[in-house]
Amino acid sequence: MTPTEILVVALVAAGTFFAFVAVVGIVRLPDLYTRAHATSKSDTLGILLTLSGVALVFGADLAVAKTVLLGLFLFVTNPTAAHAITRAAYDQGIAPWTREGDE
Repeated sequence: MTPTEILVVALVAAGTFFAFVAVVGIVRLPDLYTRAHATSKSDTLGILLTLSGVALVFGADLAVAKTVLLGLFLFVTNPTAAHAITRAAYDQGIAPWTREGDE
């Protein structure tokens, strides 16, 4: 394997790992606020790492420019959407999860 192929595999594997962390966060965390936090952070990083690997595979081409624009779009919109969803939940009166004795 060439060094570029090794880097591509490492980036895609890291992206897959962070996407898996986001899935575990959705399944294991107790409420909407913590789930949104886990998915917005982990999923954004996973997507950006995976798109970086894809850009390396394409080389210097128009597809790389499209991949970079897609990554930039997702980098801006994914956390913004998570913030908007959690803000709407807060405005609707959905209380954050707390431990039983911490109230």
